[in-house]
Amino acid sequence: MKMVFADAWYFIALLNPDDQGHALAARWTVENPPHVVTTEFVLMEVADGLAKHGRRGAFGQWRQTMERRSALRLVPASHDLFERGVKIYLDRMDKEWTLTDCTSFVVMRDLGLTEALTADRHFEQAGMVPLLRSPD
Repeated sequence: MKMVFADAWYFIALLNPDDQGHALAARWTVENPPHVVTTEFVLMEVADGLAKHGRRGAFGQWRQTMERRSALRLVPASHDLFERGVKIYLDRMDKEWTLTDCTSFVVMRDLGLTEALTADRHFEQAGMVPLLRSPD
């Protein structure tokens, strides 16, 4: 089955009904049940984003559910992945890419993935296809 990368944007939108991307993320998930790859760095960003909205409990429940899903490949945080992300981060000073985005780009390139569950334009700038980005 086809794998896609899942960005924090997607998970936060999916878990926060008040997020403006919630309906889009939920609809995409129902219509295209994804087999996803993500990283522990992304999960950290998801937890941080949900904490701002008082949704820590939602993160805890969702994490337990995700750990049981065979359709999820979780790439562990590692020093090597961090350093490779830092290299992109520092090489592309002309961009506003976050360090988490840069580690995501590393994983996507390593696995030959081109599509990401996100609306983040940074993925498009990096040559990826953000599946949830509306045309400008």
